[in-house]
Amino acid sequence: MIPDPYKSAGVDVRAGEAFVKNIAPLAEATSIPGVAAGLGGFAAAFDTKAAGLKDPVLVSATDGVGTKLLVAIRAGVHTTVGIDLVAMSVNDVLTVGARPLFFLDYFATGKLKPERDREVLQGISQGCLQAGCALIGGETAEMPGVYREGDYDLAGFVVGALERGTELGPRRVREGMALVGLASNGLHSNGFSLVRKLVFEEAGLGPGDVVEFLGRSVADELLAPTRIYSKLLPLFRKHQTAAMAHITGGGLADNLSRVVPEGMRAVLHRDAWPRPRVFNWLKELGGLSDDELEAVFNCGLGLIAVVPEKKAAWLIEDLSAAGEFAYRVGEVSASQEPPRAVVV
Repeated sequence: MIPDPYKSAGVDVRAGEAFVKNIAPLAEATSIPGVAAGLGGFAAAFDTKAAGLKDPVLVSATDGVGTKLLVAIRAGVHTTVGIDLVAMSVNDVLTVGARPLFFLDYFATGKLKPERDREVLQGISQGCLQAGCALIGGETAEMPGVYREGDYDLAGFVVGALERGTELGPRRVREGMALVGLASNGLHSNGFSLVRKLVFEEAGLGPGDVVEFLGRSVADELLAPTRIYSKLLPLFRKHQTAAMAHITGGGLADNLSRVVPEGMRAVLHRDAWPRPRVFNWLKELGGLSDDELEAVFNCGLGLIAVVPEKKAAWLIEDLSAAGEFAYRVGEVSASQEPPRAVVV
């Protein structure tokens, strides 16, 4: 056998090849019409015509999981952060009315750990299944010297598409439209630098500690995976949705402001939806005001849709039938100030 000098430097190429072969079935399980080439090659291909698109406009988004990964590593729970990774990108392309087509991931670590790493990739595969898109490729990098023992990082991107002329966005928003909020699954994947400071550093809690107020462990609460809303796109189309905001870093007002056009403002009423207990817990731990809480976290709303007032109740009814919790949370009004969203 030829000696492998690369292995002596801490990189096991053969282990990486074996890992890719081992996870191939996870990617194959996500295949949808249009997938033209799978894992193992230098690049992946997707046929938009085979996916049923006539005149497609491609839409892309990229993201990571942020310091939520540090909570997962500390807790030794790696099964859900892959769902978070997919969710952060597919929810972004949904906001312009795009259907996610395919996803690629980047997984980097100091040393491959097959059992842990497969759990991470299982989460990515599960996220793609929830989103209805295909996992068609990615990169696994072993980088000793960059990552400490036990650490890893995740990034990924999605490519989606919509038919030309059907894009959603601020130009479709009109005065008098209603805001419909869809419930989040807790913290999702934002604000974790503050969360870790409040929970681990200041409160001195560990991942396995059970918090009576929450009714479950710290790890179970903090690692609840981000909700994926992609498969609801037909309902948003059915009810003439004008624009959508994915509530991520920056909280409620900043994210919603991105879809408010000139001459208008969006008003959210904080008593119009129930705030999950995790946010009240963090508010108490940090001595935060409502304004401070809402400037960092989603506070219970993972996505906000802007729809004609007459369609709001019908959309909420259909979303409820689909298993979602949705609420009429505000409205769009005329304003002479710069366009923005406010929470009152």
